[in-house]
Amino acid sequence: MAQLQSPAILESSREPHSVSLKVLRLSRPSLSIQQPLPESSDQILSSASYAYPIPNTFNNGYILSPLLTLPPAFGYAYVGETFSCTLCANNEILPGSTIGKSINAVRIEAEVKTPSSSVPTKLDINSAELFSSDSGKRDNNEETGGVTLAIGESLQKIVQFELKEEGNHVLSVSVTYSELSATSGRVRTFRKLYQFACKNCMVIRSKTSILPSNLQNRWALESQIENCGEETITLENVYLNEHTGFSCKSLNWDVVPTGCVKENPKLMPGDVYQVCFFLEEDEKRELEDKKQILVNMSLCWRGAMGNKGFLSINPLGTK
Repeated sequence: MAQLQSPAILESSREPHSVSLKVLRLSRPSLSIQQPLPESSDQILSSASYAYPIPNTFNNGYILSPLLTLPPAFGYAYVGETFSCTLCANNEILPGSTIGKSINAVRIEAEVKTPSSSVPTKLDINSAELFSSDSGKRDNNEETGGVTLAIGESLQKIVQFELKEEGNHVLSVSVTYSELSATSGRVRTFRKLYQFACKNCMVIRSKTSILPSNLQNRWALESQIENCGEETITLENVYLNEHTGFSCKSLNWDVVPTGCVKENPKLMPGDVYQVCFFLEEDEKRELEDKKQILVNMSLCWRGAMGNKGFLSINPLGTK
């Protein structure tokens, strides 16, 4: 996540701040890849070559190991997913310092600017946790007035928001705190900007074809779903929200004969999957407009490690 330079706000001097800010994206880990070892009859030698304990019956020829790996970089942000990151304000006064400063009323605020909006949207980050370097997590009872950070303590918050459009997003994080000494006190504030790009994970192409019928209007809706992301995804559900006066029937993997097990389709990067729906009008009537809106399509999926995605398509109709 690229950080943009921003001038300090309400800062009376250029001396270093006593509070630092760390922003880290929260991502799901992935299974680490191992290099399979040659077959050996000596089980002790094979088991000792791993960085984690394994039973003697462990299959070391499989390329995926039980270990989890965190993303080495920011990675990709996709439309339809939930962006999550942790905001951490740390008291940077060194233990044993003779400065005699205390840090009070620490508050963190965040807002995001999307490509289609010129005004940033304030994010809800009311929940907060207070951490100490000695005792770990401890209770935080202060809400509106901020919190007091002793030496070595940190204030941590988690912010989440839905990614609904592609393009550059800017996350703005502001930290305000009160710096008190034996003879004076002041309020200091600084802000940091983080820019990241969001792109489409799924591309959907649809067409509607009218079916011959003498009784009522009927259509076939065909859609091609393409995985444009970098990881394998599993389609959980594709459904239509029909408008008043219409009914629809799915002709996809969710329709299985009795006694059969439903298997959700899996799409590798670049794969295309086609779905089809049968649409029917409740009663035949003359169309007043040249174009009539029939349904809205919604798509749900999960990534390789269970991360959720949701996408709603623009209304589909006939000409």
